[in-house]
Amino acid sequence: MKPEDGSIRAAKPLSRSRAKRGAAAAVWYLVATSVALFALLPFFWMIGTSLKSRGALLAIPIQWIPEAPTFDAYRAVFALIPFGRAIVNSLIVAAATTLITLASSSMAAYAFAKLGTKATDRLFGLYLATMMIPMQVTVIPLFILLSKLRLIGTFGGLLLPSVFNAFAVFMLRQQFLSLPDAYIDAAVIDGAGQGRVFAQIVLPMCAPVIATLVVITFMGAWNDYFWPLVVLMDKAKMTLTLALNQLNGQYSTRYNTLMAGSLISMLPILALYASAQKYFQTGLQLGGIKG
Repeated sequence: MKPEDGSIRAAKPLSRSRAKRGAAAAVWYLVATSVALFALLPFFWMIGTSLKSRGALLAIPIQWIPEAPTFDAYRAVFALIPFGRAIVNSLIVAAATTLITLASSSMAAYAFAKLGTKATDRLFGLYLATMMIPMQVTVIPLFILLSKLRLIGTFGGLLLPSVFNAFAVFMLRQQFLSLPDAYIDAAVIDGAGQGRVFAQIVLPMCAPVIATLVVITFMGAWNDYFWPLVVLMDKAKMTLTLALNQLNGQYSTRYNTLMAGSLISMLPILALYASAQKYFQTGLQLGGIKG
């Protein structure tokens, strides 16, 4: 009987520890779900407000679910201001900014990571130090430079600063450093040039980091307000953030219209993040492996 008693005593602490872990996991999921719902509360309010009529906006108590949902606010957004044109402008600017940033930053990062010397490492340190300079400090010199180049009021002037992105170069360089040199050496021995090595070997191996950078860059360009406000003068070229600001200034009391415009502006970002979500976390982790 003694061996059986010992096994029973050993089983009881094991079952208790499993029960404690199960209770702790249940509490964790409950707290995480509560926090997530609390964070989504403003988003639910935006959706409900955008579907309300003007008479139901100030109803007390607040109607989280409108009694008579209507899409009048969404139609009003496109009728009051050139909202459709602003969406197209923002898509063009965000896509072009992303492509320019990826092209310039990836080539610079590859040169710093695989083709550099001690001198280029020092140059990279100086280049990286520009991340500490706020954009507001460089606005006036950039504006003077663009005015001399006659790029004020054009998409070219809006896109020019995206050629230089220290964060993107740093992020891609960290990933390029983690790639074994054996792949590059083997391709060079087979007769491949550096351009072919870069395009067909290095970039495909860094797809998660590149996808992460695409999401970050596109979101930054899509949500940018300050630089388009400085550069663009023509209302026909205004981006979505400028259109929303105009909507907020002229129709600040029409909350349903404001919420409808804000929700529409969020859709491309949500779609992009959903399509690249599986790469996003992996890319952020891989981007900081080596220094």
